[in-house]
Amino acid sequence: MDLNSILDCLQHVGHFGHVVSTEEQVVLHNSLLILQNENHFRNVFFWGKILGAERDYFVAYGYVKDALHGRVYYYSRDCVNWGLLPKPSKDGFLLTPLCTSRFQGDPALITDILIDKDDPSLGVKLRKAQIKKLKEEDRLASFVTLLSDETAIVPRGGLFQRPDGVVVENLAFEGLNVIDSRELASFLHYRTPTRKYNTNLLTKDDYNYAIDFLDPLDIDIPEGCWTVHLTSGNTIVLVKSLYWPGFIFYHYLKTPRHGFVYIGHGKRCLDLPFMISPFI
Repeated sequence: MDLNSILDCLQHVGHFGHVVSTEEQVVLHNSLLILQNENHFRNVFFWGKILGAERDYFVAYGYVKDALHGRVYYYSRDCVNWGLLPKPSKDGFLLTPLCTSRFQGDPALITDILIDKDDPSLGVKLRKAQIKKLKEEDRLASFVTLLSDETAIVPRGGLFQRPDGVVVENLAFEGLNVIDSRELASFLHYRTPTRKYNTNLLTKDDYNYAIDFLDPLDIDIPEGCWTVHLTSGNTIVLVKSLYWPGFIFYHYLKTPRHGFVYIGHGKRCLDLPFMISPFI
């Protein structure tokens, strides 16, 4: 969620009692405003809060020019001092899904991870089991990138791709209506598209390459991994991920206001395919 929405939108995104307190909201708003001015960001956003065993991580990001490819992530443990989140390494991407323990809240913590020799996620077969070491700061960077790629959402029309390829926020976006908000195809993944450029266009009758260059949510597997809720009065639509409990996207209908936030332990619900009815 953007800087101006922190103080009034976090009340809609509580997850099982895990929320951002009023004191934290005020401090976040002020510290992110300073972060934006120091780095000359066009916009800065609060990404979420990762609940650690000892201390929590607060994550934010901003961009200078490109809203899609130019995002720079920061993290903090006290909502005041922000550190640059390093780019995830190859080993970090490999080991982060294998780490089953909770985040502790210490970026310098080293965790030993046992890799089985027959683990199919490695891509290669090992002669014997190995123990790899993973720094929690690298794990945090990989986790934020992984979660953003799988869950970050924008409404259709929220982003605009210019002829030179730069992605910016669409100033002409006036919001979704009630009918469109009920369809998963009206929400797009906030990531680099994984399908060919014409695939997403051919699935829509009223396609527009400037806004339909991202992947829609209705292609995600398994079907039913997203839930869409309309609040009373049909004024706000909430989209929640069942794969990642704690992620929620909100959009005020017929207005350009929208955003997402994650508040959780960093655990993926791997049992989801067995929990979803095959007849929905």
